[in-house]
Amino acid sequence: MEQRLHRVVIIGGGFGGLTAALSLRNLPLDVTLIDKRNFHLFQPLLYQVATGLLCPSEVTTPLRHILRKQNNTRVLLGEVIDFDTEQKRVILEDGEVEYDTLVVATGMVNHYYGHEDWEQYAPGLKTIEDTGRMRQKIFYAFEVAEREPDPEKRREWLTFAVIGSGPTGIELSGMLSEIARNTLKHEFRTIRPEESKILLLDGAQRILPSFPRQLSKIAEQTLNLLGITTCPGTTVVDISDTGVTVEQPGGRKFIPARTVLWASGVKASPIGKKLSERTGAQLDRQARVKVNPDLTLPGHPEIFVVGDLGHSKGKKGTPLPGLAPVATQQGRFVAGLIRDRLKEKHRSDHFRYFDKGTLAVIGRHAAVADLHAVQFGGFFAWLMWLFIHLLLLIQFENRLIVMIRWAFQYISYSRGARNLLLRGTLRLPITQSVKRDIEKLE
Repeated sequence: MEQRLHRVVIIGGGFGGLTAALSLRNLPLDVTLIDKRNFHLFQPLLYQVATGLLCPSEVTTPLRHILRKQNNTRVLLGEVIDFDTEQKRVILEDGEVEYDTLVVATGMVNHYYGHEDWEQYAPGLKTIEDTGRMRQKIFYAFEVAEREPDPEKRREWLTFAVIGSGPTGIELSGMLSEIARNTLKHEFRTIRPEESKILLLDGAQRILPSFPRQLSKIAEQTLNLLGITTCPGTTVVDISDTGVTVEQPGGRKFIPARTVLWASGVKASPIGKKLSERTGAQLDRQARVKVNPDLTLPGHPEIFVVGDLGHSKGKKGTPLPGLAPVATQQGRFVAGLIRDRLKEKHRSDHFRYFDKGTLAVIGRHAAVADLHAVQFGGFFAWLMWLFIHLLLLIQFENRLIVMIRWAFQYISYSRGARNLLLRGTLRLPITQSVKRDIEKLE
């Protein structure tokens, strides 16, 4: 009788899950990778898709194509809705998959801190679908402003409020400035896009709060040179289709802004809560699953949680950030433990994150780099950011196309992916107030 192979089920085709799957190649295992989408998404460049610099296909790669030569691995398109940890089964919407070892890597989703109704007015940036909504809002605003006869309403359409001053908020703000000042310059006859107002709002007392104070200062100065108004110490208390209500030291006020973009927070995917219910694992404030030092769940050595979904601690005892390098290193670490278990080497090991530093891009020729031993900003940091992100792209084809896109945009300031799709799946959700304004113009 032929012996059954050890079954490894990986949920999530992001950096952590995909790295784990790739690291298990050529081993006598039966590996199944499950994802609700059939592609790997390179999230660090989502903001460039949302602002029309890149196309969705340039930051996505089919999972089957990536794993096509890995004969011990199959890819299943499906959404996980539950777990049976006693029978070791993953429950899908339309079936189930049995496992011996389970790796959960479903990442994070946008977090509106209990104000889920804000999502319709302020799209976040975690999925490829989010980029479509955000791109529609950005370029649609200029089109409506061009036809708006009322100067006050026109200013509302040309005011962009970015909520959150972490790396994503900084990147979005810088791109909006380049769109307004360069890409759309001379393309309109009634409005002057370069006169657009871009606001960066955050409750923290400085922008890039996770970076050293020196780099926050450099970033703020650069943003101001780009015409972006930074508003630290500003807490958002409400969002509507016509603007943002904020709380500042001087009191509460309403900021008219027809385009509001969310870059303020994320939380663990709902799978984390379901896993907690089935295993008794604890969750942190972001609903991330607390794991053992070896990334297993307490009482369940056969279940690993990697990437953004897991709450694991670094050298200083603080939770590791939700970054691609963390997920990639964890995926590789878990694959190593599975390989050792297969060889009956049940070693007790702790995951140790090798932190090479952090980068944040602000705009053309502008970025900041925290390499621990040295901290700097400017042109060299920008070049470093470009080079590292090209290397991190999964496929050579993606690297080549993105590099060509960047080179062409650097020379021409052009953005090819900015067509409006007002019908179909990417249709902009137009609220009643906006509909009334459009009807007045027609």
